[in-house]
Amino acid sequence: MAVVNFKLNGKNVTCDVDGKEVLVDTIRNTFGLTGTKKSCGTGDCGSCTVLLNDKAIRSCTFLTCMAEGKEVTTIEGIESTDGSLHPMQEAFMETGAVQCGYCTPGMILTGIALLKVNPSPNLDEVRLALSGNLCRCTGYKKINEAILLAAERMQSQ
Repeated sequence: MAVVNFKLNGKNVTCDVDGKEVLVDTIRNTFGLTGTKKSCGTGDCGSCTVLLNDKAIRSCTFLTCMAEGKEVTTIEGIESTDGSLHPMQEAFMETGAVQCGYCTPGMILTGIALLKVNPSPNLDEVRLALSGNLCRCTGYKKINEAILLAAERMQSQ
């Protein structure tokens, strides 16, 4: 067992984990945050995407002990302090980019990570950023539109 200290959605947390425990399991089972989805377990689908120090990572292949001293943000941690939705969430709703919703948290967090490094991406850059996130319901058109809309709105804020 290892004691791990990190920041989760802006709050300092501590947990005891087995050295082989992956972050998605800790987030879901220890902290009860079920917005982060567990699907493939191999880092191929993107459903488990979280932000680690503002960079999108696959939490199903990332050992929890490697989060020591870092900042982890899940879908539950992106809303504003007043409880309002993040502009990316609003854009997903407005463009109809949400179908069954299973991939949505990973898509949203990947989009947010993209906009942190490239606040004004073009369509090809959005597609490249999302290339590791799989959706079985849509053709990605509305997801791409949502990220571009969020980028436009966030630039004007």
